Amino acid sequence: MFMQIAIGAIGIGIVLMVGYLVIAQVRAALPTPQVDNPCLGENALAAGACLGADNTSVLIDDSDYIAGVAGTESTVFAGFGLIAVGIIVLAAFGLINIFK
Repeated sequence: MFMQIAIGAIGIGIVLMVGYLVIAQVRAALPTPQVDNPCLGENALAAGACLGADNTSVLIDDSDYIAGVAGTESTVFAGFGLIAVGIIVLAAFGLINIFK
């Protein structure tokens, strides 16, 4: 019984590791869309919405896209963490059954 649980836990662990690698590679491969720079040509030292912003580039990275992808990645990684906790609980259950 414990051997079946251990083999299942190892299999789930391998799937988790592959999942982490796939998610990281997908995020790295996705191109970041760019939008028009609203601060182009503005005084970067003047107070206002463009204070300290890049005022030389025509296009800048879309901050909404970057935040959305980061949030999605965090959610997926949290799900993987819950699965990892499940593996730990499964292994503990197997150990309890062995020494019962």
